[in-house]
Amino acid sequence: MISSDQPGALAGAPVPSTGPNAVAGDAADNFIQIVDVVKKFGETVAVRNVNLTVRKGELFALLGSSGCGKSTLLRMMAGLETVTSGKILIDGEDLAHLPPYRRPVNMMFQSYALFPHMTVEANVAFGLKQEGVPKAELKDRVHGALELVQMGRFAKRKPHQLSGGQQQRVALARSLVKRPKLLLLDEPMSALDKQIRQRTQIELVNILDQVGVTCMMVTHDQEEAMTMADRLAVMSEGQIVQLGTPHEVYEYPNSRFSAEFIGSTNLFEGHTIEDEPDHVFIETPDLPSPLHVNHGITGPLGMPVTISVRPERIALTRKPPEGAYNWGKGVVTNIAYMGGYSLYHVKLDGGKTVIANVTSLALTEIEPPTWGDEVYVRWSASAGVVLTS
Repeated sequence: MISSDQPGALAGAPVPSTGPNAVAGDAADNFIQIVDVVKKFGETVAVRNVNLTVRKGELFALLGSSGCGKSTLLRMMAGLETVTSGKILIDGEDLAHLPPYRRPVNMMFQSYALFPHMTVEANVAFGLKQEGVPKAELKDRVHGALELVQMGRFAKRKPHQLSGGQQQRVALARSLVKRPKLLLLDEPMSALDKQIRQRTQIELVNILDQVGVTCMMVTHDQEEAMTMADRLAVMSEGQIVQLGTPHEVYEYPNSRFSAEFIGSTNLFEGHTIEDEPDHVFIETPDLPSPLHVNHGITGPLGMPVTISVRPERIALTRKPPEGAYNWGKGVVTNIAYMGGYSLYHVKLDGGKTVIANVTSLALTEIEPPTWGDEVYVRWSASAGVVLTS
């Protein structure tokens, strides 16, 4: 956290949960508590029995496709929707009966919602004026917020004189200047083009880290959630289906839905023929030999399972692999050149198409296969994850 005498500091900003000023124990770990929350619109259940805790200073992402309930959950935290049942607590305070303007929460909308007739400075100051903050303090806080987002030199401009990325910074400054305990971001990058979006993701994370504010973000963009969030929750049909760090959710999906929703993957259907604590063998019609995965699943032999193997874990060769497991032979049916890597679509002898992500460096080590070439795909025992649902 930056101190109040540093450029761009926000005096009185929240204390992060890491570093020398960290808040220890359950108070920090359970800073936000969502307990058995349900939201119904008539007979339609938009959010069903969601339970979630967010740590103080954490940037948490709710990730899911349109209609999964993520935005409804965010709006209930902001007070823009009422909770049908359950509780939402921030720093131990139940928000159920507090109107939006009395909640220690600020929400940054995807449209930014800047007043077009006001200057940048006036937009940022608006909320403080409504609260009756003294002029001297208001001036200092607005200046500090604009410096934090590197928009101080644009203070006298109107929103239409700014780029999309600059408007986003102003909207962020307006949200942070009120020193909320919780900042809510609704699709924060959706209005930006891809190149600006990628750069802004890192900048936004750095700003939020400096201030130490707790943040919950809603997005349908997997890359955005993976890049920005400390932890994320994958939602489907109003429920959280997986919760963890970006690495945990991507590398160890707990269901077929998570595996397919986060990134891309190759799925193999089969049934177990051997299951031990440190490995499992799965017979599949897609490959000439059993699949070998280096973790057990503790289930009855013969149970149907699905195995997920990410494209970047699959190697492409022109020679038959030496190992007895986790390989297949096929023909290249499509190649997508992506710059630093190429996506090879290989139709196996069994009829299944496998996608392999092959780096440009790896392609220099072999004669790059082209359409119609016969190739082999292979992967290690640690590359596969067994999914039972």
